[in-house]
Amino acid sequence: MNKKVLILHGWSGSSEPHWQWWLDGELKKLGYEVSFPDLPNEMEPDLEEWIKFLKAEVDSFEPDYVVCHSLANILWFHFVDRYNIKEIEKLMLVAPVDKIDEVASFFPHPKPKDLRSKEVIMAGSTNDPYISLEATIELAATLNIGCKILEDAGHINAESGFGPLDCARDWLEGCTEGH
Repeated sequence: MNKKVLILHGWSGSSEPHWQWWLDGELKKLGYEVSFPDLPNEMEPDLEEWIKFLKAEVDSFEPDYVVCHSLANILWFHFVDRYNIKEIEKLMLVAPVDKIDEVASFFPHPKPKDLRSKEVIMAGSTNDPYISLEATIELAATLNIGCKILEDAGHINAESGFGPLDCARDWLEGCTEGH
């Protein structure tokens, strides 16, 4: 059975050449079933609208893995705090954000004790403009998950040079024997 991967973009999307766009193509080449939906009103996101969309997507697609970038991390925290979903196999949280006035409906956000995933990895950067290094480390500690800190990686997006991101694909591939 092919593994199903749900990729969730952040505020304003993750189109080419963003690493999430690249990952979508790579995983499809490897035989994964991938859903990389456009979240509604990506330029002016609203938490309730995004949660409703995510609930429908999770219910219909039933992902094995979820990959979040930026504001999608915060969406996932709200989502699992609100819904007791079936546990997924892997959750990748990349470049979470701190309070951003333009997307105020997402903040403050819960810090769920259960992220509804067997394995979780988080990646942050020493110079992300949307969250301090200290806040990234504190968030990982609060969530009780490991965190990989990338040196001078900005927001870990296309603007900071992240098109292909082999480590994301490789981590998902790590436990997919017989996928």
